[in-house]
Amino acid sequence: MSETANARKIAFATFVRRALDDARAMRAWSGTEVSRRTGVSRQTINRWVRGDWASDPEAERVVAFCEGLGLDPTGAFTALGWDRATGSRAAPTPPPMDPDVEALLRRLVDPNVSEAEKFHIRETIRYLAYRPTLPANVRNRGKQAG
Repeated sequence: MSETANARKIAFATFVRRALDDARAMRAWSGTEVSRRTGVSRQTINRWVRGDWASDPEAERVVAFCEGLGLDPTGAFTALGWDRATGSRAAPTPPPMDPDVEALLRRLVDPNVSEAEKFHIRETIRYLAYRPTLPANVRNRGKQAG
């Protein structure tokens, strides 16, 4: 293996390891949770961390890993030595934000709102964001005519 290939493996392994450490520290996500949220298998992630790959990781998996963790894939591409400067795309326009969500965000940055209230807002948002989705037949049960 060439020195360049080895350096790329080490750089990408370092990138992945830092991303995993951040996910564990900031979100309390396990390896299984990272795998679930990114769509990249634990085996693949473990191979990346060990630098145990014969050919470059698939770009789609690298992007899925980064997006699942809220990271810009450019850092991973740089670690892999991929030249992505030629194909820069304009950032997609974010969808319009719900007025209630905007109001919550304003409260979270308002210095006049107590830290206790901000804590409760964050906890409620976390609960709603990560609770399991109800199956369609359960959601529609309350809408059926009786």
